[in-house]
Amino acid sequence: MSRVRVLVGTHKGAFALESDGKREKWDIAGPHFPGWEVYHMKGSPADPNRLYASQTSGWFGQLIQRSSDGGKTWEPVGNKFAYDGTPGTHKWYDGTPHPWEFKRVWHLEPSLADPDTVYAGVEDAALFRTTDGGQNWQELPGLRNHGSGSCWQPGAGGLGLHTILLDPTNPKRIYIAISAAGAFRTDDGGTSWKPINRGLYSQYIPDPDAEVGHCVHRIAMHRSRPNVLFMQKHWDVLRTDDSGDSWRNVNGNLPGEQVAYPQKDGTTKKFDLKGFGFVIDVHAHEPETIYVVPIKSDSQHFPPEGKLRVYRSRTGGNEWEPLAKGLPQSDCYVNVLRDAMAIDSLDKCGVYFGTTGGQVYASRDAGDSWAAIAQHLPAVLSVEVQTLS
Repeated sequence: MSRVRVLVGTHKGAFALESDGKREKWDIAGPHFPGWEVYHMKGSPADPNRLYASQTSGWFGQLIQRSSDGGKTWEPVGNKFAYDGTPGTHKWYDGTPHPWEFKRVWHLEPSLADPDTVYAGVEDAALFRTTDGGQNWQELPGLRNHGSGSCWQPGAGGLGLHTILLDPTNPKRIYIAISAAGAFRTDDGGTSWKPINRGLYSQYIPDPDAEVGHCVHRIAMHRSRPNVLFMQKHWDVLRTDDSGDSWRNVNGNLPGEQVAYPQKDGTTKKFDLKGFGFVIDVHAHEPETIYVVPIKSDSQHFPPEGKLRVYRSRTGGNEWEPLAKGLPQSDCYVNVLRDAMAIDSLDKCGVYFGTTGGQVYASRDAGDSWAAIAQHLPAVLSVEVQTLS
């Protein structure tokens, strides 16, 4: 029988939850790296026992950890992330030039074919790669040196490269997303990059049609259709059917609110904004079924009405249904962060997400019902899942 391993990074360590294919009873191992923030932990598709974790501390800095036995033991590997050449500057919060400074690794994305090759998205935003199991890291400088790089500006949480998607049909194609620069694509293995933000509309930057500057929170795809992407943005859920060359809004009936934004002429303009959230993911077997977790607004990071609900669209957007069975429907004021949802490949597929309140919820029936499989963890930063034979 298949097994499932859920890898959970938290504000105070990492945990691994395991179950058999029934997904009824879960064993919890951890904390690994207790007391450290674990921004992300992910396993290699080529070798399920090879895991990588990014741990960071305000006192001790950044460490990359590697396991070769499914998380039973760990060893620190290389941790030198040096920008290529003279780093230069990007924009700071107030618009002034600010030097590029490495702070932490936000996301680790192992290669689909080689357990020793891993991509790392870092803050300040850049993409690094290792080909020797994490011992040495080299920047792919074409991204940061894109002509728009000096105009990138941090979002509220920093200038982080938080999403990396590898095209399973084309090893030279990679999608990434940066808060708050936008989404980019390479078609030549990382030598050159193209902004893919056409169709995004952002009320909070001076030029709402700007090529870069959009606060993309997360992008997701189904491996059978790598040209179709779904995006959770700072307000708005969108999709593209042409590998990011153009996007369209698929908010539909998601919850939202009316917000007034100041204009250049001193007046204010009201916008009907929907679908604020951080996380988005795609059903394992239904490429048109997607999941998001809306929160109230960009200033109030908790579920609308204090009711924790996952919204599912079976039509690729626009038509959404709230999924609440088994989730708290009163006095719930947690958030679900951008890396904190994952989906297994069993049938029916399991959907998992973690909250800043330390709960990990699982659905064994693609979202129809939910149960907490961990309730008292530190604030959850990331959730990944492995389906094991």
